[in-house]
Amino acid sequence: MDFQHSEDRQMLADTLRRFLAERAPIEARNKAAYGETGYSPDVWRGLAELGVIGALFGEDVGGFGGGGFDIMVVFEEIGRALAVEPFLGTLMAGRALAVSGRTAELEEIIAGTTIVAFAHAEPQDRATGDPLATRATADGDSWVLNGAKAVVVQAEAADRLLVSAQTDAGPSLFLVPADAAGVQLHGYANVDGGRSAEVSLKDVRVEVSARVADDGTAAIAAAEAAGLLALSAEALGAMEIAKSATIDYLQTRKQFGVPIGKFQALQHRIATVLLEIEQARSAVINAADAFGGETADRALSAAKYTIGATGQLVAEEAIQLHGGIGMTWELPLSHYAKRITMIDGQLGDQDEHLQRYIALGRAA
Repeated sequence: MDFQHSEDRQMLADTLRRFLAERAPIEARNKAAYGETGYSPDVWRGLAELGVIGALFGEDVGGFGGGGFDIMVVFEEIGRALAVEPFLGTLMAGRALAVSGRTAELEEIIAGTTIVAFAHAEPQDRATGDPLATRATADGDSWVLNGAKAVVVQAEAADRLLVSAQTDAGPSLFLVPADAAGVQLHGYANVDGGRSAEVSLKDVRVEVSARVADDGTAAIAAAEAAGLLALSAEALGAMEIAKSATIDYLQTRKQFGVPIGKFQALQHRIATVLLEIEQARSAVINAADAFGGETADRALSAAKYTIGATGQLVAEEAIQLHGGIGMTWELPLSHYAKRITMIDGQLGDQDEHLQRYIALGRAA
């Protein structure tokens, strides 16, 4: 199947949407998302068998997609279903491995037999631009890692962690078994479902072959670029559902004998929501089109900024137009609003990406 064609991507979207609707409806999703594992291993295996993971990677590394629009299609459907399976970490770690030429490990990821979490963020504020505090030191035929990683999504589900660390030669990436001596995971539930962990690395010894790349700068950049596009597309999918649910509520909820959607003030508010979502979609499409090119970084920051600002508007308006019911656990909308809001803080919030967008423009 050639995923360069839009009809093939639409087929992928339709297949993924049906699968998630049947296997992970909102009740089942919430049970898994807020449960002990934070996701459904059965759903994850089913998605791997369906070939969804392979759509995130190019043919040269064993996949059958890998383009910006392929990532957009998959993650927009993930957002529509609020899926909490470890797609983001898989995408980011996989892109880093692909750039580094580690196709053997990537084959296991695409097959769904191995889960790798991307452990790059650290407890210090990412906006400070501080270098990596995690250190890796060569010791004979081994590397020894010491440091800490923050908010590693689905780290508890991972077989391995792809850890960034500073070496004498610069930043590098290391594949570390999740159960290696010296690795401690402090897991917790995310507000919007799923689980993350703080990772402590104390004298963690790995083989020389665990070093993925001598210079991890390009691999880290590739991982973060893919992550930004994925999160932007996921937020777009979640916003579409929130919008549809709100329109449906305005058309059915009656006051003074008429649907509240007849009130002009509410019509103006929902019209603004519709226009802003279309602007956000344009930004994500632009980012997907630029993905992998010279202007990708600026387009990705533009998309992430737009998604953050629009997401805040959509979440607030959807809740307010629903009234008190919009805050209830039983209403799916409340879970969509939480996820939309939390995406803004992942891989840099709207303020950070606005500053990055301006800086990249000046540099150009």
